[in-house]
Amino acid sequence: MDPVPVRCLLNSISRYLHLVACHTIRYSPIQTRIGNVVHLLKLLKPFLVEVVDCKTPPDDGCLNSACEDLDSVVNQAREFLEDWSPKLSKLFGVFHCELLLEKVQTCSLKITGILLQLSQSSAVTLSLQGVERCMQEIECFKQENTLTEHMNNALQNQTDDNDDLDSIIQMIGLVSNQDLLKESIAVEKEQMDQLIDLVSCIREHMLKTEFLEVAKGISTPPYFRCPLSTELMVDPVIVASGQTFDRTSIKTWLDNGLAVCPRTRQVLTHQELIPNYTVKAMIESWLEANNITLAVNSGGDDSSVANNMGSNDFNRTESFRFSLRSSSFTSRSSVEAGNGFEKVKINVPASLSKELEIFELSSQEQSYTHSRSESVCSVVSSVDYVPSVTSETQSLPVNHQSYSEMSSGTMMTSHTIKLVEDLKNGSNKEKTDAAAEIRRLTINSVENRVHFGRCGAITPLLSLLYSEEKLTQEQAVTALLNLSLSEVNKGMIVEAGAIEPLVHVLKAGNDRAKENSAATLFSLSVVQVNRERIGQCNAAIHALVSLLGKGTLRGKKDAASALFNLSITHENKARIVQAKAVKYLVEMLDPDLEMVDKAVALLANLSGVGEGRQEIVREGGVPLLVETVDSGSGRGKENAASVLLQLCLNSPKFCTLVLQEGAIPPLVALSQSGTQRAKEKAQQLLSHFRNQRDARMKKGRS
Repeated sequence: MDPVPVRCLLNSISRYLHLVACHTIRYSPIQTRIGNVVHLLKLLKPFLVEVVDCKTPPDDGCLNSACEDLDSVVNQAREFLEDWSPKLSKLFGVFHCELLLEKVQTCSLKITGILLQLSQSSAVTLSLQGVERCMQEIECFKQENTLTEHMNNALQNQTDDNDDLDSIIQMIGLVSNQDLLKESIAVEKEQMDQLIDLVSCIREHMLKTEFLEVAKGISTPPYFRCPLSTELMVDPVIVASGQTFDRTSIKTWLDNGLAVCPRTRQVLTHQELIPNYTVKAMIESWLEANNITLAVNSGGDDSSVANNMGSNDFNRTESFRFSLRSSSFTSRSSVEAGNGFEKVKINVPASLSKELEIFELSSQEQSYTHSRSESVCSVVSSVDYVPSVTSETQSLPVNHQSYSEMSSGTMMTSHTIKLVEDLKNGSNKEKTDAAAEIRRLTINSVENRVHFGRCGAITPLLSLLYSEEKLTQEQAVTALLNLSLSEVNKGMIVEAGAIEPLVHVLKAGNDRAKENSAATLFSLSVVQVNRERIGQCNAAIHALVSLLGKGTLRGKKDAASALFNLSITHENKARIVQAKAVKYLVEMLDPDLEMVDKAVALLANLSGVGEGRQEIVREGGVPLLVETVDSGSGRGKENAASVLLQLCLNSPKFCTLVLQEGAIPPLVALSQSGTQRAKEKAQQLLSHFRNQRDARMKKGRS
């Protein structure tokens, strides 16, 4: 009987060997592993040829099954080689090749074992010694220094001295920060948790590495380096998870359709980038203290100078270029034995030393620095502009302690007690001044937020929200917003009964107070239990919806962000719909209103309930959603497709309506060029349309 599976396997091996011979991969780790696969297949191939050439080929079920298994693996190896591109993840490529090599080895051993048994029973005329040698050689083959071994060891060994991480970095050739950034993005797209964890470890390892230098032996403090690219941050910004990154690096990450924080793995509820003025001021002070100035690229992008540098310009992984205004720091240097370069201890100014600790606390707390022109968390909030450390210090009244003194832990207990006492029992002016002082001292100090929360400032600030003095009310709600950014305070504020006073401000406050009240509700609703409690207060949802419809542009954005957070809890979706939010959200789909992305993101959540879908259609949302799929932003298209998918999956009538609006052409385009999630949504919709059409045709024929 003709051994078809054996012939198919031989054919697949021949095709693969020919492809390898014609294909050029200059990436050594993958090239080595492909060479190992070729080596094993060449060992096995002559015996498969002999089996096919036998006068009476064996009809053995076990052999056929084993050959089919190996045939599948060889075809996978061929597909990998055909699809491989240097733009893809190197880690994934090496890891996948090692898996394929392991499968080839396992299947080949199984086949040689079967052939050995058949030879011993004289079912085939093969050389027993030849098969035994082949089997032993395949069995003894061992991959050396595998990525898998290094990866497992590296993930188990979370110490600073991690030789396995160094081996992996060397193996995949991470010679620059841009290489690391590209690899981080590529691995994220593969969605393999183990590799994502590994890249996170590599980034953290690089941040901790002592000899990451900017120029002439000066090492950059890790807290000034972007956690994503490990470069010094030129334009530090905060994302929705509370982590700070350099704008260029995190924007590249987001532009690739990635919607999770690279550091915390938290899903980003929005993609707004909030300038971190505090960190920027600290970096500028550090540069000035060490006589370092940034080198400017003429005609280029300062924020990503690594793009224009070769590998020789990097010391280990540092790609940020600096020029030194003077060499006065050289006298502080000492030559480190065996390193061949000078290692300089960075003397951070004393006024900033505590600030660095606060910055590191800020990352752990996932808190948010905010400004008058930038958003808090996912909101664009009207909170105060955060100036540099120097200007803030100079601007404080002489009878009050300076910001840097407060942040350095020297706040006098008597001063704190007086501020809280003024909040409780002072005159209207004293209450307003105390609220303003607390607001100012908590703008960008995590430590001060926690301090005032513990010293009893929350309850009297809440009572001031009922003040008839609009300025007092505004200062109090802004101070509460600042306090709410601390994870420690979120529960305390809600437990103190904050919801009703904040709702009062939403109804009766001036525009800025309303905006900051909505921003506070958003900040509090980050916590699940707070989302539930705020949602159970119908007045809170109705007040937010009212601001959504009638507030300032900033107020609308703050309200939309707060409602989005609340809508994460399923029970709140119907409540938001019943408060008539959909009408305003559909109106906001007009591109001229600058609210499309926020509106469609909230609609995507509300479309998860029947009432939401009914209202979206009733308010005429379908044509605008189709238009958003056609011409919106990347994230807007994704969310609009998500809403349309919910409509179509849950109602044939809505499906017909979507088709009538001409949704197919923009969905086809989105399925080919959108973000990964957008492509999936578009493909699901198009598939649903086809299934509906096929069902109608089948029904018509019957």
